[in-house]
Amino acid sequence: MLRKTKLTSIALAVAMSLGMSSVAVAQTTSSGMTGQIVGPNGNPAEGTVVKVTHVPTGAVKTATVNSAGTFNLNGLRVGGPYTIELDSNTFADQTIEEVYLSLGETAPINRMLANEENIERISVSAAQVSSLSFGKIGPGANFDLETLQTAPAINRDLTDIVRIDPRIYVDEGGSGGIQCVGKSPRFNSLTVDGVRMNDLFGLNSNGYPTERMPFSYDAIEGVAVEIAPFDVIYGGFSACNISAVSKTGTNEVHGSAFYDYGSNDLRGDSLEGDDIEIGDYTEKRYGFSVGAPLIKDKLFIFAAYEKLEGANLFDRGVAGSGAINEVALTQTQLDDIIRISNDLYQFDPGTVPSSLANEDEKLLVKLDWNINEQHRASFTYNWNDGNNFAESDGDSDEFELSSHLYERGAELTSYSGVLYSDWSDKFSTEVRVSYTDLDNRQNSLTGDGTLGGNDFGEVKLFLDDVTVYLGSDDSRQVNDLNWEALSLMFRGNYYFDNGHTLTFGYESDDLDIFNIFVQHAETSLSFGSIADFENGIASDVEYGHAYSGDINDRAAEWGYTSHSTYIQDDFYLTDDLKVVAGLRYDWITTSDRPVENADFLAGNGYSNTANLDGVSLLQPRIGLNYTLSDSTEIRGGVGLFSGGNPNVWMTNNYQNTNVTGGEVDGGDFGYDDGSRSLFDDDVVWVNVEDGAPVGPGYGVPSELDDLLDSGAAGNFESNNLDPDFKMPSEWKVSAGITHVTDSDYILNADLLVSFTQDQAMIKYIGIEEVGFTDEGYIDYDRNGYGSLELTNSDEVSTSYSLTGTLEKSWDNGLRLVTGYSYSHAEDVQPMTSSVAFSNYQYRAFTNPNEDVSSLSDWNIEHRFTANLSYSVELISGLKTSFNMYALTQSGRPYSYVRTDGNSIFGFTPFLDNNDGLTSAPLPIGVDRNEEESDWWTKVDLAVRQEIPAFADGHSATVSLTIDNFTNFLNDDWGILEEVSFNTAQIGNTSPERRQGDASLWEMRIGVNYRF
Repeated sequence: MLRKTKLTSIALAVAMSLGMSSVAVAQTTSSGMTGQIVGPNGNPAEGTVVKVTHVPTGAVKTATVNSAGTFNLNGLRVGGPYTIELDSNTFADQTIEEVYLSLGETAPINRMLANEENIERISVSAAQVSSLSFGKIGPGANFDLETLQTAPAINRDLTDIVRIDPRIYVDEGGSGGIQCVGKSPRFNSLTVDGVRMNDLFGLNSNGYPTERMPFSYDAIEGVAVEIAPFDVIYGGFSACNISAVSKTGTNEVHGSAFYDYGSNDLRGDSLEGDDIEIGDYTEKRYGFSVGAPLIKDKLFIFAAYEKLEGANLFDRGVAGSGAINEVALTQTQLDDIIRISNDLYQFDPGTVPSSLANEDEKLLVKLDWNINEQHRASFTYNWNDGNNFAESDGDSDEFELSSHLYERGAELTSYSGVLYSDWSDKFSTEVRVSYTDLDNRQNSLTGDGTLGGNDFGEVKLFLDDVTVYLGSDDSRQVNDLNWEALSLMFRGNYYFDNGHTLTFGYESDDLDIFNIFVQHAETSLSFGSIADFENGIASDVEYGHAYSGDINDRAAEWGYTSHSTYIQDDFYLTDDLKVVAGLRYDWITTSDRPVENADFLAGNGYSNTANLDGVSLLQPRIGLNYTLSDSTEIRGGVGLFSGGNPNVWMTNNYQNTNVTGGEVDGGDFGYDDGSRSLFDDDVVWVNVEDGAPVGPGYGVPSELDDLLDSGAAGNFESNNLDPDFKMPSEWKVSAGITHVTDSDYILNADLLVSFTQDQAMIKYIGIEEVGFTDEGYIDYDRNGYGSLELTNSDEVSTSYSLTGTLEKSWDNGLRLVTGYSYSHAEDVQPMTSSVAFSNYQYRAFTNPNEDVSSLSDWNIEHRFTANLSYSVELISGLKTSFNMYALTQSGRPYSYVRTDGNSIFGFTPFLDNNDGLTSAPLPIGVDRNEEESDWWTKVDLAVRQEIPAFADGHSATVSLTIDNFTNFLNDDWGILEEVSFNTAQIGNTSPERRQGDASLWEMRIGVNYRF
């Protein structure tokens, strides 16, 4: 029996739609076709030759229909058009034209051949064959080239595209990270042409290893996001998998060039009636892409280059300055601080930052080789180097002068080669090798950019309602990161005559890391007032270094290899019920261990040298798809997923052993009790760099340096890995339905429920609960060596989302994609930081060691999105396009916390210091994230007008893109307000802060030429 296909107007509607849903889109670089070819009586058309031609390159693949009437083809290029020829010795031949494939898609080509005596050949269009919105197993989103080219992508980033799906939130007010169904961006996976492009180390909150998307926007052919794919080839994530594939050269020379421009004159200057000072800046982007044949029908090249010359904007200023966010600091106070720094400390602290120029540059080159009909190979080179300038201390009650800013940057180079082979009609393989190298930069603006080469330390002034920072940020005084990754993949597919498809494979990812991170290596000086700053009376002097005197001894150099193997069967249990069932097994090998701390071993009864060697996980998965009718199908699945846990958490355990170095402060030498001034004659300053002034900030008090050299220094608590650590994972269960109405509306609904298993968290060990304080908080006492341990939660955090989408295209050029998603996501710890100490401390809790599931910091409860496009010829022969993206969503959650953290606990884990739990504790009986910020509504708009081009077949457009068009219309609209770090102090009646970059409208004008 011929399996049901969705034909006529329904299929046409789907073929024209955006395709926000797709079949399995794995971490792959290609597409495929499968189907059943039968004769007029429904009998298998065995022996029919299926010839598939990629028209732009002339590449040909063939397969022979087996005794079950089925065929399969893998390793096909994304896009098209394709021509499919069905050549039968028994029945009339058929030709199918204009077939286009999406990334990872296995297009269903099911056809019934006619008797040869009735007709010699039949030609049909792709829309008459099948609907590409049908056949999916789990929830996901697919975005084609047309969407990439027409959406209001003001950032030229994948984030401009994936946010169309209501389940996917982009943090436009912060890092720009992609948050899928309430999960952290750190738990995503991103691949481009099969190369992992997510942040393998875990330092960046945007999910990229670089400052921006590490590949050219114009290089991308298609993008797919999978949230719960039940195909076993998916791995390395527990939130969502984002796959992109680059374009390819063809037999015709084709390409594009673009330029766009923005500036402070093309940006809003008021919010809610307040005049806003954003500083002068210009920003321009330009680039090109070109594809061409090197050998016709055989060898092709594609290249894309892009450069940004932009600016980072800073939104804080003193009271009355007109800044987006004014702090509780007067201009007179600021003038005094700057005067004192220049005159007494001989250090220029800089100015109030408004904007700083940045750059980003990227190049992608791809070679495609049609070896023969059975084999195809491709090679991709990708390079990106870019930077930003950032604040280190950005709370609403903090203020940084420009000397305290730092440069964030990274240079990434990757190479990838893949070979697709059809060894027979039954057996095909894919082999991929990739290598990636990343050199990360974290450079203070105060220093010279070399490791430990900063000229001046950090100064903190704790005033009544604000903390003022100048000098070198303490986390950038010694900070360097480099990593290399080598990935291997083998995947095979075997097609049985009974219709079963067996998929099997092995993958390995080898990662080598060098990271050094030492705070206060150039000292950090704290003062309780401007007068104390002027008199040199410090409230704290901090200094950290290596006991040996060689700062490189504090570095973590380690690596590991993650392995995966899998097997899966894909088959139809009945004509209408498709089953995908398989097993995936992941395991880790490494020989690197942290340096052993003898005191840790003696105090806790086990060593701090645990590593990831032998950690493993078996992941069963099964997915179902049932064709209910020609217009409706239902789907569902259950599976276990793991991955996305940042390696920076493990690196902490190699760095912070308290064996190679530590930290001292001035408490034992009278520097922090007012009895001694930093300007006293008896202070001997050492470690002063050549040519620098001798004094505070430029040097280290000799007593502190001697104490550290003696090995008697203290430290923040050590970090270690739980010897019984398990691979964190998450069960995903989903159910969904797709329905196409008689009026060609495409409706999708998906329910997704997930349950964490062994989620990662930080606990403080070496203490025990000994009772309760008078207020009801847990009281602790020491019972071992204190350490921050990366371990597993015993709590099962349950999350769920319900999503509905609607798609429709009209004959008049109007196209709509809209949707709503409800999300409730929970976790035990948000784990927002790259530092174990910060992950443990900077969160809301009642008991600092609690293992309690609460609403996630990343959750957006309600989210509505709409993407509307319309094309019309206002000028004869020249198209005008209008594209609009709109969202309205509930705000991010936050907690009201107490400000008297240390005083309410009988004992704090951090050696009873005053920094341990400030602003962290929740009132008794209150759950984390019970509060919610205001809703946010905005509209982005893009208008493109074709203009005459230089030659036939070429096209040229001018464009105007407006981000936050709502704010452009009215400065009270489109304003995003959020609470910093998801916590607010009790008593603060207005904890939300305007996010200037997301709230102010921004306009770009540009030109694009395609040939």
